[in-house]
Amino acid sequence: QVQLQESGPGLVKPSETLSLTCTVAGGSITTNHYAWSWIRQPPGKGLEWIGVIVYDGSTYYSPSLKSRTSISRDTSKNQISLQLSSVTPEDTAVYYCQQRTGAIWGSWGQGTQVTVSS
Repeated sequence: QVQLQESGPGLVKPSETLSLTCTVAGGSITTNHYAWSWIRQPPGKGLEWIGVIVYDGSTYYSPSLKSRTSISRDTSKNQISLQLSSVTPEDTAVYYCQQRTGAIWGSWGQGTQVTVSS
């Protein structure tokens, strides 16, 4: 079972770009049928899916966040990255990296708190 660890700044100013990295251990991010999602949970709210990068590098985004979101990967470091631009306080949340094999949900990272505030 793979292990995931999110990292990045805990505080981002409004209008700036939020950048997070998910480091994967115990498996390659290019393994067939693996998919890597970013999911967030704002305070007091439910989980919100942000987007996914699939083993072949294809990406898919939530329609509501698509214009501000970019998910990429570094295969040499076995890392997945998230960039969310033009952030507002409504983007304050715990951000999770999550692994899926086909339709089967797998490991989650522990999550990282990101606060958007000046």
